[in-house]
Amino acid sequence: MCPPRSTRVVALRELRSQPEGRERSGSVTDFVGRRRELKELREDIARTGLDTLSGRKAKSPRARVLLVAGRPGSGRTALAEAFVREVGEDYPDGVLRTRLSSPGGQAVTTERAIRTLLEGLGEPTPPGAAEDELSSALRAALAHRKAILLVDDAADPYQVDALLPDTPECLVVITAEGPLTGIPDVRPCTLGGLDTPSAVQMLVQRIGDTRITVDPRAAEDLAEACGGQPAALALVGGWLAAHPKAAVSDVAKQLHDMPSGAGGPLGRGFRLVYESLPQPAQRTLRLLPLAPAGIVDSHTASALAGCSVAAAQSTLDDFAGLGLLRHASDGLFQLPGCLVPLLQALLEAKERAGEVELARARMLERTVRLLHSCRVMAEPDDHGADGAAGTDLRERLDGLPRALRFPDRRAAATWLDTRLPALSAAATLAVADGGLDTLARRLVAALVRALAEHRGTAAAAPELYGLHRLVLDVAVRRDLHREQAAALLNLADLDAETGRTQEALERYRAALDAGRAANDPYATGRAMESVGGAYQELADWHRAADWFGRALSQALARGERADEARLYGRLGNVHTYAGRYGDALRSWRAAAAGYRKLADVPGQAKALSEMARIQEYAGRPEESLHTCREAVELARRAADLRLQAALQVRLADTLDRLGDPAAARLHRSAADRLLGDDPAACEIRSGSD
Repeated sequence: MCPPRSTRVVALRELRSQPEGRERSGSVTDFVGRRRELKELREDIARTGLDTLSGRKAKSPRARVLLVAGRPGSGRTALAEAFVREVGEDYPDGVLRTRLSSPGGQAVTTERAIRTLLEGLGEPTPPGAAEDELSSALRAALAHRKAILLVDDAADPYQVDALLPDTPECLVVITAEGPLTGIPDVRPCTLGGLDTPSAVQMLVQRIGDTRITVDPRAAEDLAEACGGQPAALALVGGWLAAHPKAAVSDVAKQLHDMPSGAGGPLGRGFRLVYESLPQPAQRTLRLLPLAPAGIVDSHTASALAGCSVAAAQSTLDDFAGLGLLRHASDGLFQLPGCLVPLLQALLEAKERAGEVELARARMLERTVRLLHSCRVMAEPDDHGADGAAGTDLRERLDGLPRALRFPDRRAAATWLDTRLPALSAAATLAVADGGLDTLARRLVAALVRALAEHRGTAAAAPELYGLHRLVLDVAVRRDLHREQAAALLNLADLDAETGRTQEALERYRAALDAGRAANDPYATGRAMESVGGAYQELADWHRAADWFGRALSQALARGERADEARLYGRLGNVHTYAGRYGDALRSWRAAAAGYRKLADVPGQAKALSEMARIQEYAGRPEESLHTCREAVELARRAADLRLQAALQVRLADTLDRLGDPAAARLHRSAADRLLGDDPAACEIRSGSD
C-alpha cells in the first residue's frame, strides 16, 4: 500500500521538465551557476568551423551543432534548457525538442524522434514512412526556418545525423554522456560539478537561507559531499526541506560517513532519501521503473502499488518534493533517468519476479480500462438531449469505478494526448515482454479504438500504423493467423492510402495467406478484393479483374449479396478502364440487379448511372438516354441531389449528341437548380466525364 501523507513536504520551486515538441523561449527555472559554460556555448555559435580553418569548403551548409556532455545527474539538460532560453530570441521560429533515449537508457528510434519534431512543426507525418523519407521531410520543413533543435540524451552520432537541418540558420543543441565523434566540427562543453557557491545557492532554493546562514561552512561541506552534482543536491535539498529541524552539518557528516560502495554522491544522496521513507513508500518507489517511458501519474502508481488513486497521488507529490520525480505537466511526473539504474537495482534485489509481473499486469489492466472509458466519452450518443443521454452513457460505463471515469469528452481527449507517449511505450513494452500477450493485445486494441474515436482514422494514422505492427508481432509470435490477417490488412490499407501501392500489395497477399491458414472467409475475401484494388491502382487491369473475380466467386458461393453487388461494380470499373465495354455493361447490370434485390435504391441508381456512361462510351446514345432517365428517377427517390445533378448533366450531353439542344438546356438548368450555390459542384457543371 502507499503510505499516508504523514509528513507534509515543504513547497518547493521545481525545475519542470518541458514536453517534447515546440515551445518559445522564456520559461522560468531554478537554474543556477554554469556562467562559464553558458558563455562558452554562446561563443561557440559564431566559432569558425574546422573545415574553414583547414581551407576545405564544406560539402553543404548545415546547422551549427553544440554538444553538452556530462554524466546523468550532472545537470546537462538543465544547462541546455538555460542556454536555449538565453539565445531563444535570436531564433524566432521557436524551439523543437526530442529525446533520443528513454529514462531507462533504451534508444528511441530515429523515426519516432523525427516524427516528434515534425509534429512540433505542425507538419504531416505519413504513416509507415521510412526514416530517409521522414528525414528529408524534416529538412525541407526547416529549410526556411530559424529554429533551435534541442536533442536530449543522444546515445550515438547516427541517431543525430538524420535530424540535422541543411541550413546554417538553425541551431542544434545536443546533450549526451560523452563526445559524439561521428559528427564533424563539434566541440563538447563537458560538465563537472557545480562550483561551491552555485551548489550552496541550489540548496538555498530548496530549503531557504536560514539554516545556510546559521552554518555556512556546513553548507559548503554538504555541497562538497554531493560533489557539486545537481541531482545529488536536489535529493539532499529535498530531504532537508521535508525535515525542517535537521541540521545541515548532521546531513553533511552522514553523507561523508557512508561507505564508499554507496555509489558516489548521487548514490549517497539517493540512499539518504530512500532509507528515510516508510516501507510502503519504498516499495512504491522501487516499482516506478516499470512505468512506461518513465512517465508516472496517480493511476500508474496506484496500479503498481495496489493502493487507492488518492493515496498514490499524495505519495507522488511527496516524491516530487524530495527530488525523486520531476513535474512534467498537470498530474504527470517524470522519473529522472539518473535514478533509474539505482531503482532498477533495488527492484531486482528486493522484489520477487512474480510480484513484479503481477504489478505490471495490474498497470496494463488499469490502462486498458482507462482507454475504454476514454473511448466511450468520444462515442456519439444515440439519444437526444432530453436527459436520456446521461442514462446511455452510464450504461456504457457500467462496471467502471468513478475514479476511472472522465467528466467529459474534452477531459478524455486531453488525457489521451498527454499520456500518448506513455501509452505507446506501454504497448511496445508489453508486446516485447512476451509474457503478457493477451493483455498486450487488449491494450493495443483499446488504444487503437480510443485514437480512432477521438482523432479519426486519418489523423491518427501515424500512431495506428505502429500499433498495427505491434499486433502483427504478437500474432506472428503466437501463430494467431486470424489476428495476423487483420493486422496485415490494416497495415496494407494505410500503405495504400499513402501511395505505397507495391508495399500494400505484398501485405494484402500475406494477409490472404494468413486468412486461408485461419480458414477465415471474411479475411480471405477482403484480401482478394484488396489485391484486386492494388492491381487496379497499378493500372494492371487484367490482374485486377482476375482478383475481383476470385473475390466475387467466394461471395457468390457464400450468398453474400451486398459483397456480390459491390464486387460486380468493381469489375465493371476495371472493364471500363480496359475498354472492354461489353464486359463492363454486363458487370454493372448484375450490380444494379443485386442492389435492387437488396432494396438499396442509392446503390441501384449509381449502378445505372455507370451503365449509362458506358453505353455513351460504346456509341449507344439512345440506350444511354433511357438508362440515365431510369437512374434519375431512382436518385430522386434516394434524395441524392448530387447524383441527380450529375445525371441531369449527362442527359444534357447525350441530348446534345442526339441533336436536341433545347432539351439539353432544360436538363442543365435542372442540374443548376439542384446544386444551387454548392462550390463543389463545378466539376459536375463542367460536363459529363
